[in-house]
Amino acid sequence: MTGDLNKSAGVKSAAFFDVDGTIIDTTIVHYFLYYKLRFTPRWKVRIWYPWFLAKCGVYLAMDKFNRGLLNSIFYRNYAGLSVAETKTAAADCVRHISDSKWLVGAREKMQEHRGAGQEIVLVTGSLDFLMESLAGVLGGGSVLAARLEERDGRFTGKLAGGPVIAEEKRRRMLEFAVRNRIEMKQCHAYGDSSADLSMLEAVGFPHAVNPDRKLRAIACKRDWPIHDWPVENAEKRNSWKRIEHCASHPHPVPLPEREREKHQ
Repeated sequence: MTGDLNKSAGVKSAAFFDVDGTIIDTTIVHYFLYYKLRFTPRWKVRIWYPWFLAKCGVYLAMDKFNRGLLNSIFYRNYAGLSVAETKTAAADCVRHISDSKWLVGAREKMQEHRGAGQEIVLVTGSLDFLMESLAGVLGGGSVLAARLEERDGRFTGKLAGGPVIAEEKRRRMLEFAVRNRIEMKQCHAYGDSSADLSMLEAVGFPHAVNPDRKLRAIACKRDWPIHDWPVENAEKRNSWKRIEHCASHPHPVPLPEREREKHQ
């Protein structure tokens, strides 16, 4: 069951992509770590870092049990961060995080879908302002992603609308299809985890990318295409040290006047 990338005459279609683990070898932790290391004095980071690594073990266990709960709890780490400063640095964050983590085949597959006249849509539990920057790097497309609540110029740490996982991904895809008059039976979807099953089942042509054991079994049983895409530039993948270096040596980005004053 491979599906024809050429859409039927007069039928509008799209290709929906999960992001973390499907397009790039990342998690929601990588993006936050970049911001924390960028905005926090080094002496504070040295105290905070071992404690955070210990928490990552808890996050990993929680992810296997309840990913929605994990996302809701993890995003509390953003509480108090400046909205303006964080969003201004989004493009730099995405550029550095994704640099050595692209999955071979992902961008090429997107180009195939674009060539067939299909809309590219990122469907992800990662944050909207980061994913909008990623979409720009990928050549454009729509974004269905998580959004943080904002109050008085700061993030509250709470998700507006809840985590974008499982059935919520499917619901947003169907709403997007209705708004844009897209025929879901003519659409493709790509995911890497059994948590993506709902979004894959929502389209006519599902694809499993580097699937976990459960999704691989389902894909084999249902004759879905399975893509085993390696990571580009694997030799550069010392993740934590690379993120620390990038956060410490960011590309200069203009800050709003009020934020600039705080750093002086």
